[in-house]
Amino acid sequence: MSTIVVSHGYAMTPGDHWYPYLRAELPGDDVRVPALPEPANPIAADWLSALQKAVLEAPPADTVLVGHSLGGVNVLRLLESHDTEASGPFAGVVLVASMAGEVGYDALAPFFAGGFDWPRIRRSAKTFRILHAADDPVTAAATPDHIMKFVTELGATATVTPSGGHFPRTGETATELPEALRLIRETLGR
Repeated sequence: MSTIVVSHGYAMTPGDHWYPYLRAELPGDDVRVPALPEPANPIAADWLSALQKAVLEAPPADTVLVGHSLGGVNVLRLLESHDTEASGPFAGVVLVASMAGEVGYDALAPFFAGGFDWPRIRRSAKTFRILHAADDPVTAAATPDHIMKFVTELGATATVTPSGGHFPRTGETATELPEALRLIRETLGR
């Protein structure tokens, strides 16, 4: 049994969109989607603390971290703080519609303050997979820059779909995301 920990996106909850789908499609695994505090008015330190608690008792070698949108930035911060020498690296990371830097939302700027320690993050997980849509309205024209930052800094394998918005599109819901499920299974070697 593996552990999959999902860090949900901005203004979202564990029951939204495709998060329950992962639990249904991975019944033999421990799929955790912690409720991050104040999802519509997030504080970076509080989100990181909640994610750290969610991975506490899960062996990193058997744990896949999944981050959606701002939740992916939260995963990057977790990896930055992870003691790889003491605990070993996580099995892998799947970032869905995530950002490698600021995207122009002043309220979210603290999540990006100080940039990222990319070498430390890279050492904290065995593999990195990225899922992004070419028509993502959040990263917009900078979408290729965000994807390439993950590829060059983390050695990530990128999957780019021609459409899909921010998984889901603005104003919609997506109750399934087979592409994310496939990347998680690949990370688990299935």
